[in-house]
Amino acid sequence: MQAVLTAPWMHTLLLLCLCAPYLQGAVLKLLDFRGAVAEVSGLGLAPAAPLAAATAALQVVAPALILSGWHRWLGALLLAAFTLLAAVLAHRFWQTSGAKRRRLGIAFCEHGALAGGLLLVVWQDLGGRHA
Repeated sequence: MQAVLTAPWMHTLLLLCLCAPYLQGAVLKLLDFRGAVAEVSGLGLAPAAPLAAATAALQVVAPALILSGWHRWLGALLLAAFTLLAAVLAHRFWQTSGAKRRRLGIAFCEHGALAGGLLLVVWQDLGGRHA
C-alpha cells in the first residue's frame, strides 16, 4: 500500500485532483463567458469582463505551473490566495441566517480546506519537511 501511495504517478494524480476544480472553472467560464461576467458582476466587482477573463486565465496558468512542476509553489500560492479571496467575496455566511448561513458556511470552510491543501503544496515545494 505504501508503494502505491508514494509512487510518482500518485503524486501527479493528487496534484491533478487539487487542480481539477480550477480547470473545470476555467472551461466553464470559457464556454459561457457571459455567465462568467454575470457571476463577477453579481459579486459587485468591476470591470466584470476583464476580471472574468483574468480569473479564467489564472485557473489555467496556475494549475499548469503546479502540474508541470515549474514554479509549482507560485501556482499553488496564487490559487490559494484566489481561493481565499473568492471565499470572502462569494460565501459571506456571516451576513445571512438559517439554511443559507449553513450552506455558505460549509462552502466557505471547503474553500479554506482547498487553500490549505494548496499551501501545503507551497510548503513542500519550497523544501518544507515534517520529521
